Amino acid sequence: MFRRKNTSSHNQEDEDLHHQAKIKELKDAIGPLSGRNSRFCPDACFRRYMVARNWNVNKAKKMLEETLEWRSSYKPEEIRWPEIAIESETGKAYKANFHDRQGRTVLILRPAMQNTTGKENQIRQLVYLLENAILNLPQGQEQMSWLIDFTGWSMANSVPIRTAHETSYILQNHYPERLAVVKHFLDPKTFEKVKFVYPNKNDSVEVMKSYFDEENLPKEFGGKAILKYNHEEFSKLMIEDDLKAASFWGFDYKDS
Repeated sequence: MFRRKNTSSHNQEDEDLHHQAKIKELKDAIGPLSGRNSRFCPDACFRRYMVARNWNVNKAKKMLEETLEWRSSYKPEEIRWPEIAIESETGKAYKANFHDRQGRTVLILRPAMQNTTGKENQIRQLVYLLENAILNLPQGQEQMSWLIDFTGWSMANSVPIRTAHETSYILQNHYPERLAVVKHFLDPKTFEKVKFVYPNKNDSVEVMKSYFDEENLPKEFGGKAILKYNHEEFSKLMIEDDLKAASFWGFDYKDS
């Protein structure tokens, strides 16, 4: 009697071993890390950079080194809520009070609610929210979801092209493989993750239901919940998370 081999399982094991070897190769190429760099780079981080560069060690090494250099100068983990709170007064970008079906943190963006013109602080707000979203991911989850409500959006309140380019550069190069589910100057791989939803189209709504519980999902996105943003309440949550971030990164929190 001949037993048929499960070739798909065998191939998956081979691929996993190959990927593990590649990750080790990248870690060896980067060399010893200390302090915040060590905190930033668990094995999952090395994997994300390898995936982003199609498992090419040299390209992933270059990408990760550029991120570590950027983090060293930009210090995204040190941005605090009081510095960028003004950017969120209208609720143009904030963390939702629910997760998607995979437990991913959800960021809600409403471009029509743009309330400032300063590019630097707008980008700092986004970076702050990215760092906060990652900080609040459950164990074993590496990605977040974005819900973008374009209601009321027009060229008059759109983000300048230069700001959009810089934003997409930061997303793609310093937060690779973090978006699960934004057509705006994104590379093809990231663009494939975009799902455009129209609340009056059933097939479109069904797509959203596969990602989100409709009881949590705002009506603007085809769900049943009411989209409300309370700046005062959200500020309290962010102040609490600033304390959590300071503890995670290992430095004293200063509300200044």
